[in-house]
Amino acid sequence: MEVLTTETLAAAINYSPEYSHMGKDESNYLAEHILNFFGYSDRIIDNVLHPEDRDTFYMLEDAGLMETEREETTLYDGREWRIHYWLLKTSEIQRRMDSGPKYAPEDEEPSVYDEIPEDIWSR
Repeated sequence: MEVLTTETLAAAINYSPEYSHMGKDESNYLAEHILNFFGYSDRIIDNVLHPEDRDTFYMLEDAGLMETEREETTLYDGREWRIHYWLLKTSEIQRRMDSGPKYAPEDEEPSVYDEIPEDIWSR
């Protein structure tokens, strides 16, 4: 397994369309915060997360940088027990880092309102 650095994760976050507005300091802070949970692993148990951190993980899952996994086991008394995990998608993170940004605000489609003269809007 390749070690994921703060810089790589921060770049992948910045290169995601959902987070293209985020500044470099913000993405570095977020990447460091996320990697502090994982250490040198690519999987952690969900129980260690606070609700705010879990929300952040869900946002990164929506961006395609993380995913969830669960395993079920039977307890001694016969009950089923589910364990939920969070996984870093290291190959996707590396791919995004290598491919560079896919979206920049100045690349937006022109609006039909851009063609309307300003004096039209005054009464």
